[in-house]
Amino acid sequence: MSMMKAVGVTRYLPIDQPESLLDVEIPKPSASGRDLLVQVQAISVNPVDTKIRAPKDQVEETPRILGWDVAGTVVEVGEQVTNFQIGDEVFYAGSVTRAGGNSEYHLVDERIVGHKPKSLDFAAAAALPLTSLTAWEAIHERLGIPEEALANSGHTILIINAAGGVGSIATQIAKQAGLTVIGTASRSETSDWARAHGADHIINHHDEFVPQLQKIGISNVDYILCLNHTDQHWQHMADAIAPQGKICSIVETEQPIDLEALKNKSATFVWEFMFTRSMYETDDMSEQGVILNRIATQIDEGKLRTTETKRLHPINAAQLQEAHRLLETGDMIGKLVLEGFES
Repeated sequence: MSMMKAVGVTRYLPIDQPESLLDVEIPKPSASGRDLLVQVQAISVNPVDTKIRAPKDQVEETPRILGWDVAGTVVEVGEQVTNFQIGDEVFYAGSVTRAGGNSEYHLVDERIVGHKPKSLDFAAAAALPLTSLTAWEAIHERLGIPEEALANSGHTILIINAAGGVGSIATQIAKQAGLTVIGTASRSETSDWARAHGADHIINHHDEFVPQLQKIGISNVDYILCLNHTDQHWQHMADAIAPQGKICSIVETEQPIDLEALKNKSATFVWEFMFTRSMYETDDMSEQGVILNRIATQIDEGKLRTTETKRLHPINAAQLQEAHRLLETGDMIGKLVLEGFES
């Protein structure tokens, strides 16, 4: 049996524990059905990695492999694959119900894979899939915002945590769609980053939204995309949303939220979970491949840009521990990527 390097979890420990992530060797899989076998060139980390790895009383008999951002090369295709061939350079986020991509080779369903942007190297491309899928689905599907910029003239969106991983691409996608983008940030460096990526205005998420919006001449906002502490911001969002407006969040709540706060405004609240399509194998699962290809085209046309801010090498347990540690500080701007397994 052929083996491959991977970084896995057997016990769920704080990231400062040496055994929180381990260098392991596991069997190299092979492709069948609609799966591609991808040689992993670069990966990125997301909050989903740290949430799954968070301390709990559970032990894995075989190492659990995390990682839901991959850029790499197709080395094998299943017999039902129609969209890809050996040698194609791809990028994708994968499925949370399957093994993640922190391994030398990785199996992924072709329907949720895109062709890597030609203008980016593997590491810069690995920064994009999970966050761009999340942002695109949230903006264009959950909030129902048209892609045509003319249709959105005069409309506003408030993006909470505009300089984070999803925020960094959401500000770009929202600006590309012709919206006036208000981002939240609380530090000068996050404010500058959000402005550089499409935010027209910045407000502080630690203070009430409405008075800050009024200062920039905005009485309420048509859309809100919440990328941080849904329950903490709930009342401020309810106050700031326009009558018949829409709020979308990607962050689970710690306390029940008061939906009645939206009743008089006939406002909509909707969740976005990027893994829904792959988790339930929905009829439109292949839409994620379509979105990734559109993101790649817009990157290559210079309309969007990668949100990579830090690059580590090589892909191993020590470097992934550092990546998780940085992510857990909550101060991360943009995306952190790792490239290359040592041979």
